[in-house]
Amino acid sequence: MKIIILGAGIIGISTAWHLLEQGHEVTVVERQPDAAMETSFANAAQISVSYCEPWANRDAPMKALKWMLSKEAPLLFRPRLSWQQWRWSLLFLGQCNDRAFERNVRQLVALGAYSHAAMKDLVADTGIAYNRLEKGIAHYYTDQKSFDAAGEAAALMRRYGVSRQVIDRAELLRLEPALASFSEHLVGGTFTATDESGDARAFTQALAAKCRARGVEFLYSHDVVALKCLGNTIESVAVRATSTGAIGQNDIKNVESVKVLKADHVVVACGSYSAPLLRRVGVSLPIYPGKGYSATFKILRPEAAPQVSMIDDEKKIAMSRLGNELRVAGTIEVGDYNLTLDSPVARARCRMLSRRIEQVMPGVCDTRAPEDGGNPNYWAGLRPATPTNIPFIGQTKVRGLWVNAGHGTLGWTHGAGSGKALTELMAGRVPEMAFNCYDATGKHSG
Repeated sequence: MKIIILGAGIIGISTAWHLLEQGHEVTVVERQPDAAMETSFANAAQISVSYCEPWANRDAPMKALKWMLSKEAPLLFRPRLSWQQWRWSLLFLGQCNDRAFERNVRQLVALGAYSHAAMKDLVADTGIAYNRLEKGIAHYYTDQKSFDAAGEAAALMRRYGVSRQVIDRAELLRLEPALASFSEHLVGGTFTATDESGDARAFTQALAAKCRARGVEFLYSHDVVALKCLGNTIESVAVRATSTGAIGQNDIKNVESVKVLKADHVVVACGSYSAPLLRRVGVSLPIYPGKGYSATFKILRPEAAPQVSMIDDEKKIAMSRLGNELRVAGTIEVGDYNLTLDSPVARARCRMLSRRIEQVMPGVCDTRAPEDGGNPNYWAGLRPATPTNIPFIGQTKVRGLWVNAGHGTLGWTHGAGSGKALTELMAGRVPEMAFNCYDATGKHSG
């Protein structure tokens, strides 16, 4: 079959690879000049099957209210005059209870385990190098009350087959000596040895190159301007060569520059922009952008830099070593599609990342601001969030139109498996995992 994939992040490229493996003719459309230039560009680098808790939990509403006045809040809700934002928020509130939390965790762990296995197979088959470290993920705590509650979360993960262990400060420091300078602030942590880390952009771009070498057509620097349907069946996609614009938010103004691509099936994997694009053909999914920030610091003292990927509970940030650099990322800002790094809020959140790394590992990285001669490589990306944190993987109500989007902060973790799962669904098979794939036609179950 001829299949068009819209979006060349980790989700879209993984989908392309798995469809190619099944013998399909694949075309990938991407508005950027290369793969992985948006949400997959500079994320936290963690493949975290164990650390997948949804944002929605019983404490989230009160925390979000308290944090609204803080520019550095882990979860910052910025109200807008947007029906889509308020719809998403109401659905999110509906998930803020223990029953929904556990149900969502069960789904996310199932997809994570399936995806981790798919990722290992993919790496073994392709030999792609991406600064992979199979050293596990440690989550450290500086507050005793939060650490006491960590045991409950670890037990929940173990119930679903993930070995997250509660460890004391001494064991935490044995696992990661890079925390020694910060030891007086630590009260303990958790550790999952089976989790890992690596550069999502490097992996995605390398996989895209392998797809191209095997015949996948790539239309980079092309905007999607329309999905064209005949009745209730997708017929074609209209695209336009350009270097600017936002997927799902374009009008066809220059008809001469528009190219119409016909296909048997179309997969929408445009991250946060999937929702506005799909609404054009009557498919309404609660996917809304959560702006996240990262910094990538040059390591000055390699012998003192961490090998284990880590999560800082107090600041809700993650850090991973990528060769001679340290990636630190975190925070969620639910506002709009604005990617600026030059607002007061953005500057405060970026400075927090630098300040925290200097507090935890003083002198290990060059955390200087640009105005002081540093190059912290600050970055912001839009995480395509659903109220449950569970992505939509499956067929829409429009025949031949599929979706693979809504992965939130777990796109890198769930990327390989999401591509494999959608390929299975398109072949009429049910993926072998306890995960409820999305299907508006009612033919599939998970």
